[in-house]
Amino acid sequence: MSTAESSARARVEQAHTRAVADGAPTAGVRRLVHESWQRSLQLELDPDQPLDARQLTEHDLREYRDSHPLSLALPTIHRLLIRHTLDAGLIVAVGDQDGRLLWIDGDRTMRRRAEGMLFVEGADWSEQAVGTSAPGTALVLDHGIQIHGAEHFNRIVHPWSCTAVPVHDPSTGTMLGVIDITGGDDAVAPATLPLMEAAVAAVESELRIRTLDAQIARPARRIQHAVSRPESLPALSVLGREGGALDVSGASTDLSLRHAEILVLLAWHSSGLSAERLAELLGCSVDTLRPEMVRLRRVLESADASIVPTSRPYKLPRSFDLDAQRVLAFLDRGAHRVALAGYSGQLLPTSTAPGIRSIRNDVSSRLRESMLTDASLDTLLAYARIDEAAYDVEVWTACLTRLPAKSPKRASIVSRLERINSELA
Repeated sequence: MSTAESSARARVEQAHTRAVADGAPTAGVRRLVHESWQRSLQLELDPDQPLDARQLTEHDLREYRDSHPLSLALPTIHRLLIRHTLDAGLIVAVGDQDGRLLWIDGDRTMRRRAEGMLFVEGADWSEQAVGTSAPGTALVLDHGIQIHGAEHFNRIVHPWSCTAVPVHDPSTGTMLGVIDITGGDDAVAPATLPLMEAAVAAVESELRIRTLDAQIARPARRIQHAVSRPESLPALSVLGREGGALDVSGASTDLSLRHAEILVLLAWHSSGLSAERLAELLGCSVDTLRPEMVRLRRVLESADASIVPTSRPYKLPRSFDLDAQRVLAFLDRGAHRVALAGYSGQLLPTSTAPGIRSIRNDVSSRLRESMLTDASLDTLLAYARIDEAAYDVEVWTACLTRLPAKSPKRASIVSRLERINSELA
């Protein structure tokens, strides 16, 4: 920690001491923090009192969570946030609209430490219960915030920092809850709040799709004129998988490697492919392709007849939400951290089909190039930790070059580069 950072923390701690002693305005503290401290004092909260978890019973918590709207978005939250915190000294919490923590996941060591301040599933972390904190105060203010160390009202939370963003129902605008990242300084890094806001936007988009799916699934009322209703796209997941996973209106179907290869190629070449060209991209003969297409049609018909490919040329009748294309779309919009969060590995890594190898290489190289040229340092460091960048000397060298001269992270990167050079020698 730099001298300036130490001085800033000391000023906040001194301001906190003065505020809780007499409630007077305090210089050097952000207005939103001071106002939250005032609300905490008006509630007669004691900054030195151990926190009261006020937990639900395990049964009540389980039932409440299962019925909560945010349960539908947990896979998205895991993909974009949680899986990147498992060994990063951070934890992710999802709370309801009243500040009750419903799910907590992330770094196991940090989760155990957080239990010491009763930051646990079922606990009430509203501002009314614990005073100033990112999840509770974000709900009060209805926007994303970061709370650093001693800005927390309760002193037991001073060793921690957190970033939280509220989640709203995309149809009504009603507040549904809050998503929070808690840990050390990394939890309030400059890039963390935009990352959280992007993740919440993705969650709200997922909830919007789920709402549309539910509307479509309801029995249609008999009306005089047909009304066209929006439909969600079939989602095809192939990144980091040996086969494919097809999700249609919330129902998932596992696909064999060959069937996943075919759907990827048809999704990638949306204008259609002749039998000869598709067979060439798959590395097989037309005679082998045709019976495979029959089998694929049977699989898709059992999921949804509207997604069965047409022939002459082979073509998907509807657009697919292909996870690889989604990653590239995020890159094109400059959302590098979100793109990286959605990249769960190389596309069908065990496939040897020529067309799949070409797409796989294209996605990987575009991601790598974007990380090296446009991504923030934090995102580049996160990219360096994924499997395909583990031995990429250029990526690790770029991380080292962009780190400040006195950064404590430099030593581990130098060690990493030395190990790579030694193993590749």
